[in-house]
Amino acid sequence: MHVKDIISLIEEYAPLKLQASFDNSGLLCGDPEREVTSVLLCIDVTEEVVEEAIAKGHDLIISHHPLIFGGLKHITPATYVERCVIKAIKHDITIYASHTNMDVVANGVSGRMANKLDLVNRQILQPEGDPLAGNGFGIIGELQHPVESMTFLQQVKEIFRCDRLRYTTPHLPTIQRVAVCGGAGASFFNRALANHADIYISGDFKYHDFFLTEKRIIIADIGHYESEQFTKEIFYEILTKKISKFAVQFSEINTNPIKYL
Repeated sequence: MHVKDIISLIEEYAPLKLQASFDNSGLLCGDPEREVTSVLLCIDVTEEVVEEAIAKGHDLIISHHPLIFGGLKHITPATYVERCVIKAIKHDITIYASHTNMDVVANGVSGRMANKLDLVNRQILQPEGDPLAGNGFGIIGELQHPVESMTFLQQVKEIFRCDRLRYTTPHLPTIQRVAVCGGAGASFFNRALANHADIYISGDFKYHDFFLTEKRIIIADIGHYESEQFTKEIFYEILTKKISKFAVQFSEINTNPIKYL
């Protein structure tokens, strides 16, 4: 297998043209013609992840968040991004990212969140592009049966492995209609509200965002990393479904930069 062959499988699922204008998904470092023997999957590329790839003999890293977001004016050991690039090039490791294009497809990041919660009757929360394509940010759906509010919040905390979960006071005795969005989803709050969600689960809400609920909806901030962590599973399924005998492994590094006491 070559890098370009593996890339084509990812982009068949989440076409690169769907990425947001600010994004930098795609091949970030390496030769698309290079032969690949094994792949390492992660959410973020850090020095520890690159070192893991070196130690375990992986020659391709596929991440959700792009290592290089803005342009690099130089490649020196000044920042972790530049150090990662230097190490990757030195050890012939290719780096690829599938970010907002994986966010926007229905069975992408938010779709995986919905799977974890067993949501049914799903719709796209914030449609993008061609309405017939069914792409957009976030998912809104329903639990098969109403669940007591605090019980559901505890389930969310366990499913998404949250050290902490920030939420607004539950004003409803039960929850059934649920909106989710991977990553920083605060900007789609009004969409969740307009679609009559009982709860909106996402990450990166600001302090004043929590005042906007006015007892109309519950906000549950599970964290940016926590909401996107299962994206690695999507990469794994895409690759192993098409290449059954190919070495694909999850990174053992927790790249969440936020720690809690």
